[in-house]
Amino acid sequence: MRIFLTNGPNRKKVAAADPTAASDFRSRTNKMSNGAFHIRAAAFRSIAASTIFIAALAISFGTIRGLGGVTLAATPPQADNGDWTYADHDFNGTRYSPLSQITPANVKQLAKVCSYTFPEKVPSESAPIVSGGVMYATSDHFTVALDAADCHVLWSYEWKPLDTDSVHPHRGASLANGKIIRGTGDDYLIALDAETGSLMWAKQIADPKAGYFISMPPLVTGDMIYVGPAGSERAGSGWIGAFRLSDGQQVWKFNIIPQDGEPGADTWGPNPDARKHAGGALWTPQSFDTEKGILYVAGGNPAPDFYDDARPGANLYTNSMIALDAKTGKLLWYNQFIPHDVDDYDITHVNPIFKVNSRTMIASSGKDGVLRVVDADTHNVVYSVPFTTQLNPEAPLSHTPIKVCPGILGGDEWNSAAYSPKLSLIVVPSDDLWCSMNQKDTEPPSVEKANAGEKNYFGGPITHGPLSEARGRLTGFDAATGKERWRYESPSPLVAGVAVTGSNLVFTGEVGGFFDALDAQSGKVLVHMDLGDSVQGGVITYSANNVQYVAVTSGDGGVIRHETMPEVTGGNPTVTVFGLPKK
Repeated sequence: MRIFLTNGPNRKKVAAADPTAASDFRSRTNKMSNGAFHIRAAAFRSIAASTIFIAALAISFGTIRGLGGVTLAATPPQADNGDWTYADHDFNGTRYSPLSQITPANVKQLAKVCSYTFPEKVPSESAPIVSGGVMYATSDHFTVALDAADCHVLWSYEWKPLDTDSVHPHRGASLANGKIIRGTGDDYLIALDAETGSLMWAKQIADPKAGYFISMPPLVTGDMIYVGPAGSERAGSGWIGAFRLSDGQQVWKFNIIPQDGEPGADTWGPNPDARKHAGGALWTPQSFDTEKGILYVAGGNPAPDFYDDARPGANLYTNSMIALDAKTGKLLWYNQFIPHDVDDYDITHVNPIFKVNSRTMIASSGKDGVLRVVDADTHNVVYSVPFTTQLNPEAPLSHTPIKVCPGILGGDEWNSAAYSPKLSLIVVPSDDLWCSMNQKDTEPPSVEKANAGEKNYFGGPITHGPLSEARGRLTGFDAATGKERWRYESPSPLVAGVAVTGSNLVFTGEVGGFFDALDAQSGKVLVHMDLGDSVQGGVITYSANNVQYVAVTSGDGGVIRHETMPEVTGGNPTVTVFGLPKK
């Protein structure tokens, strides 16, 4: 691979060999451009001589100085410093930033600063991250580094699929030790140099022909990458693994669907074939307790979703909060919230993690529309409270349709609740009143057709009411008691990210194309800005050059898209940055 850097105002191209290229398939199948990456020639010539010195500085200060003068994090800090370094802000998944320049008093002055639009029409469900004034944003095939203050492109990288690539939801990347880590639709886990965008390594960790694809943002801490593939609705069986940050080699693997002889295998009935295509796969961010070294995993729904005849029993570890030893992958404990689910009720989130009277609590939310808070020491549910309309959520399915709320597109989808430590407040986004008529088929679904993407693996018809019937609900709960403090009912579903701030603001977005800002204490809507572009991705706040900004990811969706729902107005994935007027 050859990297082109622009040199000063003359924009003279300087070719540099990629020192990380270990095989030529990278240059044949992937593209990386640095058309707007500026360096000084003298600095460029001194890189080789200064390698040891720079490395020492990076170790000492935890950062690497970018060629363009921006600071790239060697190991992004989890402390509150104005960055947003993980899809859910931090490993506890609080989605809370202490920034306070934007306040309830001045938030109405927010105006567009800049934007970046990806060059492909794919679902816009990804979440950008920011470290040291650099924003890293992703789409299905593209990864870009942007100046977080003005959106100009520092580098852009395109992944060219090497295998079957037919499923396109993608939800973000992670940053660690100068590497951008992300997954692809053809099941590669890849590492890019955060400074240049060059490919450092690529490892295929699952088989897309078996229905798998990677949509979740990896969680990276220390020298470990934690990630697993999605694919429940394509007849996959879920797992999560740990991979070395240095080269992508697998360290351990935990099967969410137990294999023969593993604990929990007896909860699937007597036929071992029931566990071969059983769901439980991952498609959302996970969380990590840095104090105890525990990785928390959200086990997804069992499969087939509706046709449950072949899977009698509780179906562990689906729809569970799973606690693993992060070093070994050993199961520490679990709590299954929905045994033998028949309504596609994924437990999608195991965060935020927070403290109540010095006790560690873990919140969990999902498509069943129920917020549960679990005591991390006793593993018991402290409280559970619904945040959507509930109708027949526990009714068994038959061959006769039954109305179920939330439906298959309801509840809390791919963006989690947020937590404000200042207010002891949990804020949960959701799709409300989007119900389904659920029933199971008389015959099991085809594994082969599901793997090929020809037909889903639900084992029953996928039905839901029209988008016009659906609403969004953003609910603020007392984190200690679960008591509802306030509620905002939006005119369209809420699947976008939620960010809460030190100035008691809540930022989010709506499928209908609105960017919202609310008072976190009262739930009062302060900003309801029409972007004219569906908001279904990350909404974050960060600082660059000591200025606070808000970034909103918009565009057409995946399951909620213009093709099947004409009311959805959305284009290519776009990240729009908002800020206050300059003084």
